[in-house]
Amino acid sequence: MSIERETVMQGEDRVSDVKFEQKTQYTVEDLIEIVRILRSPGGCPWDREQTHRSIRKNLIEETYEVAEAIDLEDAALLREELGDLLLQVVLHARMEEEEGRPGFDGVCDGICKKLIERHPHVFGGVQVNSTGDVLGNWERIKQRSKGQTTVSETLRSVPGTLPALMRAQKVQQRTARVGLTPSDAEWAMGDLRAEMAELQEAVESGKREAVLDEMGDVFFAAVQVARSLNTDAEEILNAATNKIVGRFERAEAIAAQKGFDLKNCPSGEFNVCWRAAKAN
Repeated sequence: MSIERETVMQGEDRVSDVKFEQKTQYTVEDLIEIVRILRSPGGCPWDREQTHRSIRKNLIEETYEVAEAIDLEDAALLREELGDLLLQVVLHARMEEEEGRPGFDGVCDGICKKLIERHPHVFGGVQVNSTGDVLGNWERIKQRSKGQTTVSETLRSVPGTLPALMRAQKVQQRTARVGLTPSDAEWAMGDLRAEMAELQEAVESGKREAVLDEMGDVFFAAVQVARSLNTDAEEILNAATNKIVGRFERAEAIAAQKGFDLKNCPSGEFNVCWRAAKAN
């Protein structure tokens, strides 16, 4: 990247005139340099003020936008959202570099070493016969590299910031790998029925703390069912939510055709519209 910088002092800050040579194709090196300039004394005031904590939510939001682009199977949108996500990575790496710690090169070095270490069947002499062998090796190497010697340590390492269903399923997968949680669907369904019965008792008791406790157990047991059926609880609930939203949209359209506002129509009419939307 060809960059010319003319910097003049203005008060206690600096104002820079940055001239770029326009290119038809930019690279990750260009992105790193652009972020360095934005974070520099003569760069953008907003970018300079940001910290790991202040843009933490941006990283999460961009990750979900990438996921949405994948779900929409929109290649152009995916490329754009991956760029937004990469920007967050470069920003965080630049902040580390400013503190005298390894920056983007350090990030790349770390992930390359991890990939080589955790793929001994590709970069070493280990033989594998299935995807299960690969995942087993990965987990054992991961635990060894992180110094995890107990089941509890591996469970604690599942980030608490994950969405609740995703975190529950990851915890269950780890206990299942060491034989502490059955993976049988019939067992999982039985456990869910037992937890539902306990929730019913708690509701009848009128004790709020008991209700909340048992409701959590029901959610956890429902995730067990999803895992036992080799499905993803997070994706299932999202699909169910999308389904309900779609039904409300159809019910609202049907109500409008009948001359009703869905928010104010009589309950009987709402039920008719809802059944029609559900049938559709």
